[in-house]
Amino acid sequence: MKEAAGEANLTVVAIILIGVIVAVVTPLINSLMSNTANRACCTDAGGVWKSGKCTSGGNKQYDPSGYSTCTRSANNK
Repeated sequence: MKEAAGEANLTVVAIILIGVIVAVVTPLINSLMSNTANRACCTDAGGVWKSGKCTSGGNKQYDPSGYSTCTRSANNK
């Protein structure tokens, strides 16, 4: 009987650890996905991603309206 109780306790501990890991990792992954989408939109608009912002980087083909439209649609998925 003691072995069964020990296995049950181990199962509970494993489930709690999995829950904690998921709770910590989910916001990190969401942040990475959002940041990647913003970088891709910036590049597609002809810009350069620097310090968390999309700038023209001297590129005359840069279209800021294309970047803002892209980020809105990408971040709403």
